[in-house]
Amino acid sequence: MNFFKTGILIAGITALFLGVGFAVGGEGGMLIALVIAIAMNGFAYWNSDKMVLRMYGAREVSEADAPEFVGLVRQLAMRAELPMPRVYIMENPQPNAFATGRNPENAAVAATTGLLNMMSREELAGVMAHELAHVRNRDTLIMTVTATIAGAISMLANFALFFGGNRNNNLGIIGTLAMVILAPIAAMLVQMAISRTREYSADKAGGEICGNPEWLASALVKLQNGASRIENVTAEQNPASASLFIINPLHGKGADNLFSTHPSTENRVARLMELAKSFRRGARKSTQKPASGRTSVPSSNPSGGKGQGPHTPWSN
Repeated sequence: MNFFKTGILIAGITALFLGVGFAVGGEGGMLIALVIAIAMNGFAYWNSDKMVLRMYGAREVSEADAPEFVGLVRQLAMRAELPMPRVYIMENPQPNAFATGRNPENAAVAATTGLLNMMSREELAGVMAHELAHVRNRDTLIMTVTATIAGAISMLANFALFFGGNRNNNLGIIGTLAMVILAPIAAMLVQMAISRTREYSADKAGGEICGNPEWLASALVKLQNGASRIENVTAEQNPASASLFIINPLHGKGADNLFSTHPSTENRVARLMELAKSFRRGARKSTQKPASGRTSVPSSNPSGGKGQGPHTPWSN
């Protein structure tokens, strides 16, 4: 359902782009703006992982540098049936994390020192499973597509403001002016809606990957409390990167409102707790159903597949 909703939102922002292009620049102006926007966002798509990791001063670590952390990510990647991503640590006291990379084969996950110091092993597993879910869902690609279209809309609007737009359209001067002002705002809102949809989807998949949605729910509460108390200076200076993180790193924007890039933590935790209940119901049913004279139990192998149930142990 989340993918269907995302598809509808992408279709909506595409239709908005076409409408703005026709209104303010005609077919020629629309095509020129689209080419420029695709070139700009194409560069960002191929290089955004390097840019954002450099922006936050992230350093790549190996199992020799951080054996427990990297080993945990490796176990989770196996459960998610993903290639092992590159692993980074950011020297930042705010607990937070993000994933980046244009596809699973070129993915990276990054966690702050604040996150590593604050979370239990189980909570850390929930957080990193959420980030790997973003990788598996190819959310970077989805957000890049919407950024391309939104960038084209903003560029068309700027052209119209400077050059007067297409005077032969049927909207008139007032209609064109309203379009060029409101369209970029509408595009921004659609981007935010897609971002929030992908967060809910990654929460669900992350709970399944780590084996216990309650671990992620507990981590989200700690993350929200930590982010509200501890400033992330780099994020405040680069607010456009806020949507990358598992929790909004900017102060004063935690509410699930129209202008938030993240759902409210309360809503996310409630959904994860419901998912945990369904896991327990499924576990009870599986233990009550005999198979070949034996009782089915959740696997204890942390790399044995996705969603093994709510009591998957983690070895150190």
